[in-house]
Amino acid sequence: MEKLNYKKINEYIADNVINLFYIKRLEKLKSAKLLTIIKRKNPYLFKAKNIETAGDLAENILNAFLSSQEETIFGNLMEQLAIFICNMKFSGKKAEQGKYSSVDLIFERENKIYIVGIKSGTNWVNKDQLDIMRKNFKKISATFKPKRKNKEIIFVNGCMYGKDNNPFKISKNIEHQNYYKICGQSFWELISGDNQLYKKIIHPLDKEAKKKSANFKKLYNNKINEMTKDILDNFCTHNSLNWDALLDYTSKS
Repeated sequence: MEKLNYKKINEYIADNVINLFYIKRLEKLKSAKLLTIIKRKNPYLFKAKNIETAGDLAENILNAFLSSQEETIFGNLMEQLAIFICNMKFSGKKAEQGKYSSVDLIFERENKIYIVGIKSGTNWVNKDQLDIMRKNFKKISATFKPKRKNKEIIFVNGCMYGKDNNPFKISKNIEHQNYYKICGQSFWELISGDNQLYKKIIHPLDKEAKKKSANFKKLYNNKINEMTKDILDNFCTHNSLNWDALLDYTSKS
């Protein structure tokens, strides 16, 4: 078992979390086209927010477009960070794609095998998704029995932030696997052995984000101006937003 190398963790965060996040954010920002995005957004919601200017409408549309992408992008990058840290500490391995459904990380700690599906937060799931995860865990349990060599197998739904005060989840369905839902501080401690890691990783995130945000902000402002012009050209009459024209564009048969 290795010690955590925080210098390497910070370097990984800089290069493989923040840098890649901003590269992907910029790609999404550059690709944003008002007349394409607006077809997929709810015009009634924007009206309900009492938006009255082209600039405000452009900003709301762009923010809705970006935010719908960002949590998934960032969650995937943080998942890779968790796997990197677990590999450093416990020789954890990323689960083979297609071989272990619902599983992202497999590692041994204190003579126990942990099989982990990683999610960003605690509210990722509906009942159907939860049932699929439990069934997949049950299938994996059967395939691992010959390999475990009398080691206990623990299934985990690991959440990178949030809390759950009742982590052990028991199912009465024999097709479902019991598992632990381990969240926030406890999740980062599980995969690293450091109960303060959940705080330590926020500092390099903050430092590197400040370096990247200025360039993003400049391009963001340019995109707002571009989309404002598109709204003025297509959905304004006598210098006022023409909601009928917008609805015709998005919804008329």
